[in-house]
Amino acid sequence: MNFAIELTRSGDLDAVIEAVTEALKAQGFGVLTRIDVHTTLKTKIDVDFRPYTILGACNPGLAHQALNARADVGLMLPCNVTVEQSAPGECTVRFIDPLAMMTFGDLGDNDALKQIGTKAATKIRAAAESLG
Repeated sequence: MNFAIELTRSGDLDAVIEAVTEALKAQGFGVLTRIDVHTTLKTKIDVDFRPYTILGACNPGLAHQALNARADVGLMLPCNVTVEQSAPGECTVRFIDPLAMMTFGDLGDNDALKQIGTKAATKIRAAAESLG
């Protein structure tokens, strides 16, 4: 099972992040965190790294269901999305597959988590597909 959905989108990093955020929003996900890896690595260890951002996306209803099914599933949340400038005017976007997260290790023994993961994965795929 692949753990990510990957696509390439034209545009600069900020424009693609905005498009990804809107696509997630249309599927009921909000962005809880935004980590600018480029700036963080420069500030913390003085390393130059390509423009790369990690978005922590959450669908509150599905997160609530998952946490009620098994409290330690919180270690797998939120659903991360990465956006990196991979070439001039082009970004690579990667969405975590929530079904892969909800079936990791013995989480896969929990039928409720499988169902929640399937719902979330459907929504994440729809967000990715909407980006074209």
